[in-house]
Amino acid sequence: MPLPSSFWADEMVTAFVVRHGAAEPTLHIAPRLGASVYYALPHTSARLFGFSEWAYRLPSLLALALALWIVARIATRLLHSEAGWFAVFCCLAFPAFDQQAADARPYALGTCVVCAAVWFLVRWLEGGRWRDAILFALAAALVIQVHLVFWPMYLVFALIAAFRRPASVAQTLVVCGAITTSLAIAVPPALSLIREAGAHVVMDQPAPKDLLSFLQLAPVAIFAIASGAFAKLRGWKIARPASTALVVIAAWWLVDPLSLFAFSRLTGNSVFVPRYMDVALPGTALALAAFLALFLPVRMWRPLSLALGTGVLIFMGNWSRLWPDHENSDWRAAAQVLRQSALPVLCPSPFVEARPPIWRPDYPIESFLYSNLLVYPVPGKLYPFPYDFSPEAERAARRLWSDTLSRGRGFAIFGIDRQVMPWREWFRALPDTTGWRDRKLGGFGNVSVVVFEPPTSPLPSHESAASPPTAPATTKAPDR
Repeated sequence: MPLPSSFWADEMVTAFVVRHGAAEPTLHIAPRLGASVYYALPHTSARLFGFSEWAYRLPSLLALALALWIVARIATRLLHSEAGWFAVFCCLAFPAFDQQAADARPYALGTCVVCAAVWFLVRWLEGGRWRDAILFALAAALVIQVHLVFWPMYLVFALIAAFRRPASVAQTLVVCGAITTSLAIAVPPALSLIREAGAHVVMDQPAPKDLLSFLQLAPVAIFAIASGAFAKLRGWKIARPASTALVVIAAWWLVDPLSLFAFSRLTGNSVFVPRYMDVALPGTALALAAFLALFLPVRMWRPLSLALGTGVLIFMGNWSRLWPDHENSDWRAAAQVLRQSALPVLCPSPFVEARPPIWRPDYPIESFLYSNLLVYPVPGKLYPFPYDFSPEAERAARRLWSDTLSRGRGFAIFGIDRQVMPWREWFRALPDTTGWRDRKLGGFGNVSVVVFEPPTSPLPSHESAASPPTAPATTKAPDR
């Protein structure tokens, strides 16, 4: 149901790459941004169905549906023939997992490819068939081509294979050759980016509590303790899963977040972003199912699956709106309001790369840094502003005010709320804006439109005037 809602910032980058291609010159400031094989999917969907939010998001919906089917197959193979639905509903119980289905970004495809790789790896190690070895090699080679940040999954594959080594040397050589070739293509350019990685970081350094929170240790522990206590109380005899199955599940659950946590702490460049680790969520779901298999008899699978599925439907569904928003960023509606006014618009970029010296007052609007203005265009003169408040931006704003804005019929500031508000306070504090009125147009989630009007412009009665000027505030970088 969220498929038709407005894009959020990174989804507008997807639209930009699809329309302009990965070789578009302004993308060079964010290397590898357009290199993912994922973009072929929304490009194909847009050619078939035309430009629309739902068309760009449709591939993610289909990819995550396929991932769920594979998770069910893995659960039935590793745990029990009745475990599939329980594992599926565990996945759907995670909001971050569901979010991927309506996101025009590579994460759902990454989850699908990782699920396929684990599935074929398990089948290959157990059966030794060439078909499974080749399918695993193809899926595993594709993982890093979807997104560089999925590199910890190769540690997962290695750990699983080391615990139960493949029987065929020839098959092993073919698999290693395919994966090595894929890594040789993707890794060297990625390593060259480490020196400038700080320019693309949008998250603070993770704390141990952040790691524990992502691993879902509290619900897993509660589930395990409750299941074990109930089983002991009833005196049930349990058919426990094999140790190989538990290694597969534990590796999938733990290795990816632990690796990104360690990388962030050691390098100082935080990549501990929840959506970067969504590929580990099926492992978390299987861990919950494994604890059920450890402590409860097989006859409990169906009633517990039904109860879990019912609870997910009732509590995870957004029943207050027929067409809920995918994200709390309604760029489309905000742009529509600006189209009605045709005022000059100051546009802070929603992307962290828009900082001096890359950013400059005459930076082109026709660029990925301002892709929101290309996907949801607004009329009037547009003035590019940087991602955050800076001395260079302040000097440019002073010149803009004295040369143009002070003599006009008003202007608007359009962008993420935490970027717009410091500029609102800055313009309020100017001595020359005494008597000017400003108002914030709401209803767009974390996207803001602030309109400044000179004393001769009437303020509509249903909107309140600004409070007295205050000092400009600072803003914390949002997670894009």
